[in-house]
Amino acid sequence: MLPDLNRVIEQVSKEKGIDRDIIVKALEEAMLSAAKRTFGLDRNIEAQFNPEIGQVELFEIKRVVEVVQDTDNEVTLDVARRTLDPDAEMGDELLAKLPPEKLGRIAAQAAKQNIIQRVRDAERDSIFNEFKGRKGELVSGTVQRFEKKNLIVNLGRTDAILPEKEQIPRERYRQGDRIRAYILDVDLHAKGPQIVLSRTHPGLLVKLFEQEVPEMYEKIVEVKGAAREPGGRAKIAVTSHDDDVDPVGACVGMRGTRVQAVVQELRNEKIDIVEWSPDSADYVCRALAPAKVSKIFIDDDEHAMEVIVPDDQLSLAIGKKGQNVRLASRLTGWRLDVRSESEAEEEHQRALASLGAIEGVSTATAEQLFQNGYKSAADVAAEDPETLADVDGIGPARAGGVIEAAEAERLLAEARAATTVDIDATSGEGGGRE
Repeated sequence: MLPDLNRVIEQVSKEKGIDRDIIVKALEEAMLSAAKRTFGLDRNIEAQFNPEIGQVELFEIKRVVEVVQDTDNEVTLDVARRTLDPDAEMGDELLAKLPPEKLGRIAAQAAKQNIIQRVRDAERDSIFNEFKGRKGELVSGTVQRFEKKNLIVNLGRTDAILPEKEQIPRERYRQGDRIRAYILDVDLHAKGPQIVLSRTHPGLLVKLFEQEVPEMYEKIVEVKGAAREPGGRAKIAVTSHDDDVDPVGACVGMRGTRVQAVVQELRNEKIDIVEWSPDSADYVCRALAPAKVSKIFIDDDEHAMEVIVPDDQLSLAIGKKGQNVRLASRLTGWRLDVRSESEAEEEHQRALASLGAIEGVSTATAEQLFQNGYKSAADVAAEDPETLADVDGIGPARAGGVIEAAEAERLLAEARAATTVDIDATSGEGGGRE
């Protein structure tokens, strides 16, 4: 007696999360393959699952012909009416049921292996389809094992990998620990779907805030950018679509409860919450907090900003090992050059001296040149007349002459510098004599 497959199909479908029709099709194809192995590859055989009896039934298809040329697939009208269908007519295709008990042991084993493989393939595809749409989501899992320095995390239906480079420095886990991570990538490999997790991606920071801040879920507060140095410090920029809701306050929460929950999840990573601004200069000033900014010079062509801060704010603006300015640059998307007021003033004076030394350039024009990004006579000499003509105090008529004068001043400056080097070298020749 063959087993009722209905219960098996339901159990596999539920446990593996595979559509019932996929399992039924796998059973039919496996039984068809086994039947052809047993009864002959040239036989015209069909497999159909009968849910009423819970079995896959096998049929061979016989065509009614006048003269039989293919004994496997053809039958005469007389034989057809006697053995298959008393109402058979010439040209009919008739189904004759095959006894599944006649399947050989090897064929049956092959059918079993075929079914197992097809269920595995279907399960692999099902898992891949489930997770490919979840890229960029936050997931929870359990640390299953360690492969070299990578973590294998069980997500329930499948395992995921947390590579060493996606782990927060100095963060340690043990087998069985719960872990939350960001789905970085989902690929389909021969062995099945590979789900790559990350604990260092800025998206993890964003998703954690979305879980803690109801205003984000309601789309009142929006995240405009995030930057991290995992395990050290992070910056997140937020804005509000409701004038009555303070985006920074919403993220901080009552007595800092919301931001602290995120900080603890990220192993005490310091988090700066910045209010986003559509004005790029203002946005950069906020991103450099807690440092105060005195002036900003914008170079749109290079997408860069020169940021001037008070002398006592320089170390704060740059941060430990340059961390603050790096994060601010990543957050805003601008290349930032942070300088102190005294350093900027020294450069300003050097630039005015060099620009003012160009024949025909007044102090006011030298200042205009400096404000337009020219820092020396060499900069002016390298410019083209059309661009230089746009500077106030130059104009198209003077541009060519100013460039020639700047080139002359550049050559003089180089000669003076060379002379100074020679004098210094000569004066040092007698050093060390008694």
